[in-house]
Amino acid sequence: MKFITVDVGNTSTAVGLWSNGRVSCVSHFDDRLPDAFETVERLSGKGVQGVAYLSVVPKLDKDWRMFARDRKLPFHQISYKDFSAADLGLSLDYPNPETIGADRLADAAAAVNRYGAPVLVCDFGTAFTAAVSTADRVWRGGVIAPGVPLMRDYLFERTAKLPKMELGGKCPRIGRSTEEAMRFGAIVGYRGMVREIVTQLNGNFGSGFNLVATGGFAKWVLKDIGMPFTIDAALTLHGAGLIADRLCAGGKGGFR
Repeated sequence: MKFITVDVGNTSTAVGLWSNGRVSCVSHFDDRLPDAFETVERLSGKGVQGVAYLSVVPKLDKDWRMFARDRKLPFHQISYKDFSAADLGLSLDYPNPETIGADRLADAAAAVNRYGAPVLVCDFGTAFTAAVSTADRVWRGGVIAPGVPLMRDYLFERTAKLPKMELGGKCPRIGRSTEEAMRFGAIVGYRGMVREIVTQLNGNFGSGFNLVATGGFAKWVLKDIGMPFTIDAALTLHGAGLIADRLCAGGKGGFR
């Protein structure tokens, strides 16, 4: 089956084409909804069954749904209910599953499918999230912390003289300017947070996880961290496609 997969985040939107068990034609857009729509329209000519949609920005959901309807593209917004219904070989052990972001569940589905369990998925976006799936293929919960852009923006907004640091670039040996000092703190400090979270979760669950990372800041943060992360930039889109594929195969597609 073929689906257009869409992942709407707080900072950017990703679009890809799910076909034959993988995602291709991946594009990322920073707050450019018309460009994302144009890409979906172009991909829709490839014989797709519909749009598998993930979002953490509710105010944009109506725009996407109307766009798909106007172009007669079957549309399905993936939720936690789909995670359980899609026969992924994964179950949820969580008190209020309706509060879990669909993107986190898509990450888990893709990570277990591609890398096995136990697996710890870290998503480096506007927020940092980590989620645990144990060896018995149960999603147990996770961690949410400020992402790199939130830390950067907070320093800028809450201090009188600190600049808004540009993200990216190499880590200096020591800060010899305000910008370098902030860059050192952002990179080294953030790596320290990631190490501590991974170490604590490994200790809590008593097993060594496969470490998988995704999100726009993953490569920058994890460079030289010395931990065996696999970086998979299309992980969330892969999860959306996988869930949609399994739902349709089981007659529970929900596309309309």
